[in-house]
Amino acid sequence: MKKWILGIIIVIAAAAGGFWASADKDMKALISHLPTDANVLFWSVEQRDAGFRALDRIPILAKSNIIKTGDTVYPMPKGEPLNIDMDVDAYMKAQRTAGLVIVQDGKIRVEKYGLDFDAQGKWTSFSVAKSFTSTLVGAAIKDGYIKSVDDMVSAYIPDLKGSAYDDVTIAQLLTMTSGVRWNEDYADPKSDVALFNLHKPEKGMDVTVSYMRNLPREAPAGTKWVYKTGETNLIGVLVSSATKKKLSDYLSEKVWAPYGMEQDASWLLGSTGHEISGCCIQASTRDYARFGLFVMGGAKINGQSIWPDNWLASATVKQADIGMAGRGYGYQWWTYDDGSYAAQGIFGQGIFIDPKRKLIIASNSNWPKATDPDTVGAGREAFYKAVQAAVDADAKKR
Repeated sequence: MKKWILGIIIVIAAAAGGFWASADKDMKALISHLPTDANVLFWSVEQRDAGFRALDRIPILAKSNIIKTGDTVYPMPKGEPLNIDMDVDAYMKAQRTAGLVIVQDGKIRVEKYGLDFDAQGKWTSFSVAKSFTSTLVGAAIKDGYIKSVDDMVSAYIPDLKGSAYDDVTIAQLLTMTSGVRWNEDYADPKSDVALFNLHKPEKGMDVTVSYMRNLPREAPAGTKWVYKTGETNLIGVLVSSATKKKLSDYLSEKVWAPYGMEQDASWLLGSTGHEISGCCIQASTRDYARFGLFVMGGAKINGQSIWPDNWLASATVKQADIGMAGRGYGYQWWTYDDGSYAAQGIFGQGIFIDPKRKLIIASNSNWPKATDPDTVGAGREAFYKAVQAAVDADAKKR
């Protein structure tokens, strides 16, 4: 996942009093001073350790909607410990992991915590939220709010008519192949990410729509993959517009309450009141694992899927070439050629799903840097393979 966060991480010094009033003792001990920088990437490691478990409690930052759970909890019983040929504690230390939950065949095979985090805490998802947003598109199609992924985006967001998005389909938004130019590089002060966060929306218009309707085209729609968090934000606006519901309420209605998540979650809001659909759900590591089980099982509630019949197969296979051998991009899911797929967020957030092995690996972390594919990123991929090998070895013994 690339770095899109400036729009939600704003100067919070003015919120100091409210934050300290709500922060618990452990977090107070972790923070030497409140950050006054406008970007989470400039927070110290200690500030991120505290902040990632409390983004929805920092007042100026913390405008959020609750994702309500229901009265029952989906069971994840403890299974036999998984014998992984790797020092898991050393791995977690290198990854700066706060929570790790490995579920295999419906049972928790590994559950460990670090950074003074625990099973009752909630950690921010960053771009793992993109896969939640994609899930809601499938639900909206099944419910009849959206006709098809082949529909034009502007049919649901009229303010995009006449823009480069006029000939972009919902499927092309989902696969980030719109062909609309976007720069998500924080090192560039003229990037869309930097300019987007200074943008003053047109009156009565969502801030994302207001900015992105002025972007130019750089390639024919459907021909070029470029990672664009702004487009996931458009997907969220589209779902809200089609359903006439808040994303948080729709997620609660379709998934969180009926499936049986253990805790309420929250979803941060943008400046014009929509959930930031490309980012920032706060939930427990166990509930991220439950979401993985929900998806792997075909998104079924009482035996009936909330998705159209072909949704899972389309969403979780390579729809776009991202230039990495063995990897691709589906409907807001990162795909592997072996049939596995993953939701990923900066600083080490992830839900890895391997249907062949009935395996879910949910992890929350605070990597030293937002993205680092050659070190902690490669380490995580190696860990996934080690867990897969452990499951295979375990199966041979049975």
